[in-house]
Amino acid sequence: MIFKGLWEGLKQIFNISEYAKIFKDYSGDFNALEWVFAVLSLIIVAAIFALIIFLIVMLIRKYVRFRHSIVGDEDVIEELGVLQRQVIKLTKEKDEIMAMKVAQIGVPAGAAALPSGRYGLSQSMEYSQGEAPAESEQPAAVNGVIQTSDVRFSKLIEVDNYYKNYIAPDYDNSITLAAICENYRNFACSRMHLYYDIRTVRLFIAGMASTKLIILQGISGTGKTSLPYSFGKFLQNDTTIASVQPSWRDRTELFGYFNEFTKNFNETEVLKRIYSSSYNDDVNFILLDEMNIARVEYYFAEMLSILEMPNSDEWKLDLVPNVWSTDPEHLDHGMLRIPQNIWYVGTANNDDSTFAISDKVYDRAQPINLDSKGIAFEAPDTPPMNLSFSHLDSLFSEAFQMYPLSQDILKKIQQLDLWVIERLRVAFGNRIIKQMNLFVPVYVACGGDELDGVDYVLATKIFRKFESLNLAMLRDELRDLCIYLQKLFGRNSMKESIAYLERLRKLF
Repeated sequence: MIFKGLWEGLKQIFNISEYAKIFKDYSGDFNALEWVFAVLSLIIVAAIFALIIFLIVMLIRKYVRFRHSIVGDEDVIEELGVLQRQVIKLTKEKDEIMAMKVAQIGVPAGAAALPSGRYGLSQSMEYSQGEAPAESEQPAAVNGVIQTSDVRFSKLIEVDNYYKNYIAPDYDNSITLAAICENYRNFACSRMHLYYDIRTVRLFIAGMASTKLIILQGISGTGKTSLPYSFGKFLQNDTTIASVQPSWRDRTELFGYFNEFTKNFNETEVLKRIYSSSYNDDVNFILLDEMNIARVEYYFAEMLSILEMPNSDEWKLDLVPNVWSTDPEHLDHGMLRIPQNIWYVGTANNDDSTFAISDKVYDRAQPINLDSKGIAFEAPDTPPMNLSFSHLDSLFSEAFQMYPLSQDILKKIQQLDLWVIERLRVAFGNRIIKQMNLFVPVYVACGGDELDGVDYVLATKIFRKFESLNLAMLRDELRDLCIYLQKLFGRNSMKESIAYLERLRKLF
């Protein structure tokens, strides 16, 4: 009876004729105000009807889409199952064909593949007729070197041929670090219409002295990519640009890999630049553009480990497991030595499309913040120059001797380290102290101030680590640290570090 009553009620809701009869019976006695309410009632009833019909239509459409989605998913799953079965079938057929080929050429099952892979498909077809290759046709190894006429490093062989008749340019071996900074800044302004603050240039040169990996980070449009690009133009030795892709997962994207099918090494421009740098005395740059659009510690992990070795003679990249007689001249038993005259410069944006750079990368690199666009200025027309790595390295060594960190600064850094360990449980680390001892003297030699250089290293290498802490619980400690920095190093000092700590306090 309940359900019957509900059904009768629903029917009455849509009984339009009954509504008309009621209205006709009573409308004859309506006054003006009652007619207004009557019309308003009709409008409300019509709106309710329209709403009910709209909801019913939406429910039907949603059900149809839901059913279509289920059917589509089932079709995709079924298609995937068919493809998987086909892959399994093709893999089985491939294994059977390979087993037949191995048996026909007389090689026992499970034996190693033919060396150097010189025998192609047409030769395999000949073996199926009962012919086996003569022993003289197979590559022979002499003293561990496979004798062959095939070439697997075509680009590196081109480099060998180019440097056979190479004549080194006339280097300017009298210029100072301060003059390099000033001349580059004027060159970028007058020849390329790029405007950099002199402090940014000094930081870049000092970063080169402290590490082989420099990270230029900041908002878009501040000249991160243009800086290493224009510096290569200034030194008349163009920067090699590697545009990092989101799909990069390992070192093969950067350095290439050996293709077992073609028996050629897929050489990248980065590999070619590293190899060619071993021939010259130039200052070489490799730009990793948008380096954190993929995880740096994935594709650059091996290079990070190599650059960490204290003995530069051990800076070697393992490319191939064996040696061919046609390999490039500077390839040592399949290994490529990383020369000292090359720097890796990465640009990084901090947004939702990129990955956060890990502490492992930051600790081995020197970050440089480019947070504002350069201000245009007038500069004299300045030509490019030829700067040798040997002279630049000697300028670095000279700066280390002439402008070492003062004992007073070292003592204050030690006191600051103890304070930070006690209050925030973060230590400076020997690597960062070592980099500071290299960075600050060169920054001073470029025309900067010693305390300014120390301030910059603390802000970008030490206090940056605070971002991983629970800063919401450490607001008082950050305030006390700002006060302690001014007390330790003096008022109106350590502006970079204090400004960074204040930003952290406001964010959390």
